Amino acid sequence: MRAVRLHATQDLRFEHIDPPRAPERDEATLSVTAAGICGSDLHNYLTGAWITRAPSVAGHEFTGIVTRTGEAVDHVAAGDRVIVDSRHICGTCPACLDGTGQVCESLGFLGEMIDGGFAEAVTLPARNLLKAPDAVPDRHLALAEPLAVALHALNLLDAPAGAEIVVTGAGPIGGFVTLLARRSGHPVAILDRNGQRADLVAQATGARVVTPDRLANMRFRHVVETTGSQHVIRAMLGNIAGASRVALVGIGMPAGIIDPVHLVEREIAVMGCHAFGNELEEIRDLLPELSPRLDPFIAAQIPLEDVPNAYTRLAAGNADGIKTIIICGNNHAD
Repeated sequence: MRAVRLHATQDLRFEHIDPPRAPERDEATLSVTAAGICGSDLHNYLTGAWITRAPSVAGHEFTGIVTRTGEAVDHVAAGDRVIVDSRHICGTCPACLDGTGQVCESLGFLGEMIDGGFAEAVTLPARNLLKAPDAVPDRHLALAEPLAVALHALNLLDAPAGAEIVVTGAGPIGGFVTLLARRSGHPVAILDRNGQRADLVAQATGARVVTPDRLANMRFRHVVETTGSQHVIRAMLGNIAGASRVALVGIGMPAGIIDPVHLVEREIAVMGCHAFGNELEEIRDLLPELSPRLDPFIAAQIPLEDVPNAYTRLAAGNADGIKTIIICGNNHAD
């Protein structure tokens, strides 16, 4: 079958490989229809930060049709369209038993711990599958995972009704945070050094664009930070009002940025936001409503053969759109 595998840092290849193995009793096999390229995919490609096995079929944002299930699986069946939980959890540690699998002691992700969705088919734990809503196109189902990440960040931020939210970064997560925040009635100010992307998100959501140099002249109390940039985080923490809240979603490089005395004296609450908890189920239920508003976020739909070139282009920062969708089978994502 056709697949895209990560062999090593900056070594991503389109290949023909054997089909996935048959599912074990608690697993299922999918015919993958559509997948998305995530910023964390690019981070792993550039840095090797999470390469735990190689080669590995990449991709953790995807959707497909169940073709086969193990004998213990009863919540999905062959023929079901599904969305996919990207988290690879143990299911037995205290965090998992508490329902906080996003901080599982052995947490990994599909496409890293096991083969992911940049292929025509994949076998994975059936607990990672949720039945998809009817009448939502595959290209939109492939966005369920990043939408869940965005919703998780907003849930943790817990901004009061009607409060303005500043979103730093107009990539996929920043764009989806903006979309969901606007849906909930929040004014949103979005910042990104790529003005074209910021304008695109603003036009799609009704947010307003502010330039990074205006941050010092704004009074803001609620922020979702999606860039992971040391410079952006430092500037944002230095200018935010007192009694404020900041949700950090972006993944960058470790850095000594936060001054605890400043946080105490200004009463600034900073929280990390990792993946999602139960938000994937919430997004599944919201997708029929959200679907008509998602196409502006899709910059391109490409075949598996074009994925390595897309990685090179996106990793170089050559992207004015928001999200690249991969058509994984001999089908269309509509």
